Amino acid sequence: MKDILLITPPFTQLNTPYPATVYLKGFLNTKGIPSFQMDLGIEVVLALFNKQKLQKLFDLAFQNNKLTKPNIQRIYSLRNEYIKNIDAVIFFLQGKNQTFARQICSENFLPKASRFDQLDDIDWAFGSMGIQDKAKHLATLFLEDLSDFIVECVDENFGFSRYAEQLGKSANNFDELYVHLQQESSYIDAITIQILENRIQEIQPKLVCISIPFPGNLYSAFKCAQFIKNKYPEIKIGMGGGFPNTELRSVSDVRVFEFFDYITLDDGELPIELLYSNVMNPSTENPDFNLFKRTFLRKKGKVIYNNLSPKNDYKQSDLGTPNYSDLPLNNYISVIEIANPMHSLWSDGRWNKLTMAHGCYWGKCTFCDISLDYIKIYEPIAAKLLVDRIEEMILATGENGFHFVDEAAPPALMKEVALEIVKRDLTVTWWANIRFEKSFTKDLCLLLKASGCIAVSGGLEVASDRLLALIDKGVTVAQVAQVTNNFTNAGVMVHAYLMYGFPTQTVQETVDSLEMVRQLFELGTIQSGFWHQFALTAHSPIGLNPSEYGVLPDYKEISFANNDIQFKDKTGINHDKFSYGLKKSIFNFMHGIGFDLPLQEWFDFKLPKTTIATNYIETCLQLENYFGIKPTAKIYWLGGFPLITPYSKTKKGKVTNYIQLFFQTNNDDFEISFEEEKGTWFLLILEQLIASKEAISFANLKIAFENQFNDFELFWYSKPIGILRANGLLVL
Repeated sequence: MKDILLITPPFTQLNTPYPATVYLKGFLNTKGIPSFQMDLGIEVVLALFNKQKLQKLFDLAFQNNKLTKPNIQRIYSLRNEYIKNIDAVIFFLQGKNQTFARQICSENFLPKASRFDQLDDIDWAFGSMGIQDKAKHLATLFLEDLSDFIVECVDENFGFSRYAEQLGKSANNFDELYVHLQQESSYIDAITIQILENRIQEIQPKLVCISIPFPGNLYSAFKCAQFIKNKYPEIKIGMGGGFPNTELRSVSDVRVFEFFDYITLDDGELPIELLYSNVMNPSTENPDFNLFKRTFLRKKGKVIYNNLSPKNDYKQSDLGTPNYSDLPLNNYISVIEIANPMHSLWSDGRWNKLTMAHGCYWGKCTFCDISLDYIKIYEPIAAKLLVDRIEEMILATGENGFHFVDEAAPPALMKEVALEIVKRDLTVTWWANIRFEKSFTKDLCLLLKASGCIAVSGGLEVASDRLLALIDKGVTVAQVAQVTNNFTNAGVMVHAYLMYGFPTQTVQETVDSLEMVRQLFELGTIQSGFWHQFALTAHSPIGLNPSEYGVLPDYKEISFANNDIQFKDKTGINHDKFSYGLKKSIFNFMHGIGFDLPLQEWFDFKLPKTTIATNYIETCLQLENYFGIKPTAKIYWLGGFPLITPYSKTKKGKVTNYIQLFFQTNNDDFEISFEEEKGTWFLLILEQLIASKEAISFANLKIAFENQFNDFELFWYSKPIGILRANGLLVL
């Protein structure tokens, strides 16, 4: 028995758990509150995609008389091949039978329907990535063909990472969703409910908390709540997560509370603790009686907002280590949907999720929900505590891969975390979302790489300095080019989030932005990217002050969800028409082709020529940053200790003694020489500069040198130090 059941409803990701319940369980453990967590998404997928259930799917499709389209007829005709291979394919995608990759990649092994039509040349897309990735992609297409069959014949709302998403998108009122919930349960619903009922009977919770991150989880969450209310009316049900935090801040439809007893907003730890206190002890003797934190509930037939508790939210340091227990970590499915290196990180492999800081240290972007607490309230976590949690999670999960899910990881904290990882001699693989700001120097990028950073993603948004200023991004295109180049040269993959259709954006700016992106790919400073069309959200600066940005919003009456707002741009430009050409061009750029084609080639309508010089980004990369080294900058050495060989030179009868320092690296070796006295001094200093020890400031290094010698600048800018700077002597 557990008092609280934490649920992530179908569907989020196949390869790794969404982290909300993981964070909450870690917190509840610190309070001694017994809880159990489940990811209904992966459990439903595994219950659906096996031989027995697949046979039932095909039988159901036949009974429904839905076998009308040629693609569906083909899949049905090949049903025995799908049924025969499904268990082995799932097993392979769970990482349990890697030799099966060769069979998958052999000619005509898997049945192929329309999803395989996109394979014009799979070796072109995956040849350099190896047979395992190629097999994962083919196996993914195999599953997507089955997904198409389910959508056409069994359940039109099905999707691997979302379910009935259209019911949650821009649902300004509850009517459509409410009507849908009164209808007979679907095939997927029935599987979901059966799994849920088994778990409720096993756990016997007093409180069920359902975390809803996205619109594609909303319907299933309500369906689960509906079932619990009907069969287990004594169980209280709460809702939290990203969707209510952004979209249900003004909910007023009392029908919502036929399904849920509580809806909590923002950080969930204290609200859940208070729900638990009230559910377990609903008495006036309880000091928390009827005192909640940021919680909607029904009272006397009306929706009320209760924020009466005087308790303060917990500090990030007090929330405990995220806890993955109860989740079937070995059963998640790695997929590769498209040949995009960053998207494969999202969907391939299981990542432990962590956050470096609460909120965003920048907190100014005008398209972002910076008025909401999850962005607005910035609180970093101490680097030592973060790495403590990393070590705890590695021991608990057996995984040393980490995805930092910050809005934008702070560079200063990234540096401290990287140093702490290096000092502890940990082997960690990690990636994060960042801002492409000037703090990411060449040396910082090298340190991040040395600590295990393999990739970063960041918003270039619209590659236009005018629009970047309007976004208040705090960067320029030239700066982005330099920073992405620093990461790339350090061996860290770079993904750029790109935006089109920003308010007041002209056709010329869209064309020029694409040209900037073309040059960034051609020069290799970014390796991955994705275009998103601008969306107006209610809680962003643009949504709060649309007239300042040339936007004409179309407001609806709100009784349920309020986030995405329909609008017209005063320019009158139809930005939708750019979507296909932008995405087609970037797909080609990611594969190293199409750079020589005129931009017009990607579009079927007339475009103006770009005004950007063909060498603009190249020129940006040649710009030098002549910032002197700050006295407080810390000096680190990432390498090991050298082999030492003394030798001497005689010139005009004068003998000068030297020492040669021979360094070995993983990929290479190099040597440098110093006069004996300076070399002996430097070796003593080098021991202190090793990154696993306490750093020396540039000012103190200068003082230490000048206590024995003259002309520190001559020494620092000498050829031997230059060689070391190129091989791991960092100034941070």
